[in-house]
Amino acid sequence: MQNVGTAVTAVAAPLRGLPLSECTIPALLIRQADRYRDKVLLKIGASELTYTEVRDLAAATAQTLHDHGVRRGDTVATLSENRLELLQTILGCAWMGAVAVPLNAALQGTQLHHALADSRSRILVVEPELVSRLASIPTPPELRQVWVLGSDAPTVPGIATTTFPALAEPMPACPVSPGETAALLYTSGTTGVSKGVCCPHAQFYWWGVNVSEQLGITEEDTLFTVLPLFHTNALNAFVQALVAGSTMVVGRRFSASRFWGQLAESQATVTYLLGAMINILWSRDADPLERDHRVRRALSPATPAALADPFLDRFGIRLIDGFGSTETNSVLTSAPDLPRPGYIGQVQPDFEAIVVDENDSPVPDGTPGELLVRSRMPYAFATGYFGLPDMTVETWRNLWFHTGDRVVREPDGWFRFVDRMKDVIRRRGENISSFEVEQIIGLHPAVETVAAYPVPSEMAEDEVMVSIVPKQSSLLTPQAVIDHCDGRLAKFAVPRFVDIVETLPATENGKIKKALLRERGRTATTWDREANGSGSRAPAQATTR
Repeated sequence: MQNVGTAVTAVAAPLRGLPLSECTIPALLIRQADRYRDKVLLKIGASELTYTEVRDLAAATAQTLHDHGVRRGDTVATLSENRLELLQTILGCAWMGAVAVPLNAALQGTQLHHALADSRSRILVVEPELVSRLASIPTPPELRQVWVLGSDAPTVPGIATTTFPALAEPMPACPVSPGETAALLYTSGTTGVSKGVCCPHAQFYWWGVNVSEQLGITEEDTLFTVLPLFHTNALNAFVQALVAGSTMVVGRRFSASRFWGQLAESQATVTYLLGAMINILWSRDADPLERDHRVRRALSPATPAALADPFLDRFGIRLIDGFGSTETNSVLTSAPDLPRPGYIGQVQPDFEAIVVDENDSPVPDGTPGELLVRSRMPYAFATGYFGLPDMTVETWRNLWFHTGDRVVREPDGWFRFVDRMKDVIRRRGENISSFEVEQIIGLHPAVETVAAYPVPSEMAEDEVMVSIVPKQSSLLTPQAVIDHCDGRLAKFAVPRFVDIVETLPATENGKIKKALLRERGRTATTWDREANGSGSRAPAQATTR
């Protein structure tokens, strides 16, 4: 049996060990506002708010939601890039016991309708540039109001549409419990459409405590992120700032050309990167500002092993890898002074991790298998998938969360990532459901069968590839496939590579053998959207049948 609890040494966060009843978002906002008062907690866009102002904004937003019919347990969705109203809606929901549903701002078409309908959202807070997407989908049955961020509110047929209301007087915090759901975060899976992960209040507390300890964040630090607040990474960075007593600066979105200037201007000491961002920054020409900053370390899941030390030498930033997911917490990481490029880390205090075979039996150290994790602390993990009890039980079977990731545990307790066992594609920090890609492409009248799967990217992580068997007597071009995806799939989910083939490898019961497709990867007939797309007239490897 493996040792399931090898811990990385860390300095305890000041708020570690709070009574469980105080491990909620409202309780944290109140506690830290009482302590830090006029210290700046958040800088986003043109707004700069102190700890007291963030607390009061949450309370006022909660009363505003209540005045418009939202009650405890109701869901409120957002469709926005990084701006203050996105975060204040999330905090307002938490303050009154409602559930925030921050949706990926790239969602449109079927994906957007699914998330709104599945979450049963009563109100949607949306950026004005994204309102038009609602006109192309059926009105979700429980959606009653659309609040547009800005001075004008375009009309949305069938839904009451207004500008974001003026804030009401603050209301007292609702006495929510640590196990109540604070947010539904939609994440792609392996066998179906996106699932809403039920993230309880205490899960955010533990994210804040754990990562603060791992990165050594204190009240002297300033955190900077350009990652989206509708994802777990940036949301949890806010809680890290909150529990540590530090300041968080939020950028609109990642831009390689502006990143170093933004980092310098923020005066940050800690930042957040993804594997693809690291490759992009590394591949650019030298920037005069690339060392003109105060950042000493970055949380950077999926760090390319070969770039860890060169990145430090060039930019002065230590990259800290680790493992965590929307459903879990920061379970594996390395201490900042104990890096090990190519490894995702060791097990953190309060967690357990094992590597198992297909029967959930532990495998010997050095043997690849699926990573299973669990927490010893109440509500440090998500409580399940919204409205999907069978899938919840399957994923948490035998009282372990099944990550779907293939790893190796070394005898000294370090874990090394091998590949993904799940049929999910990760591109530029986004989890993409192959099922959803296949569903959309399968709607094309000339498509008979389609399989979507990951192939290696130059930027670490994956690129999306599809192999398609066209219907008989049809002429299908790769560009036609891409054109069909436009407006139906989020841009990050649109395939880069397209193979039009005569057959796909399948089992006796008709299930496509995607493992064979992944192994085969790109072939001589593979069409590359980046080389041949965007309306070019490159030869189409279509098959006429």
